[in-house]
Amino acid sequence: MAQTALGGNPVHTVGDLPTVGSPTPSFTITKGDLSDVTPADFAGKRVVLNIFPSIDTPTCATSTRKFNEIASSLDNTVVVCVAADLPFAMNRFCGAEGLENVVVASTFRGDFGDAYGVRLIDGKLAGLMARSVVVLDEAGTVIHSQLVPEIAQEPDYDAAVASLG
Repeated sequence: MAQTALGGNPVHTVGDLPTVGSPTPSFTITKGDLSDVTPADFAGKRVVLNIFPSIDTPTCATSTRKFNEIASSLDNTVVVCVAADLPFAMNRFCGAEGLENVVVASTFRGDFGDAYGVRLIDGKLAGLMARSVVVLDEAGTVIHSQLVPEIAQEPDYDAAVASLG
């Protein structure tokens, strides 16, 4: 179990993020078209998992916009924005914002939150995902992992991009 914070109050996750050097845990997430996605769908590509509680919060919206901007300049890399929101809400947000460089994926069915250790188990956002970023190389090995210390804080974009080096 890991700890982050919401408004300075400690909140805990169901587990720990995968560590650098470990293989990606198996997971299932649901894309905006309601198709299920697993790590096999990203084989041969680098993957940035931008994980957050809900697209309907300011910091989550900001991170989605920022990663959309970053994704436009990354070669052989897919940025996946993962939240517990329904795919319809995530599609609506990206459509309204004109965001086309990120893939949105929902945890509403599947095991992603537990597989990655990011499902919050207490606090006001229990059941949602803790803000974090995990970067995978082409072989599905974790090359960057960050649990943001305060949920309202943006992730370290520079560190995530630098890991793609």
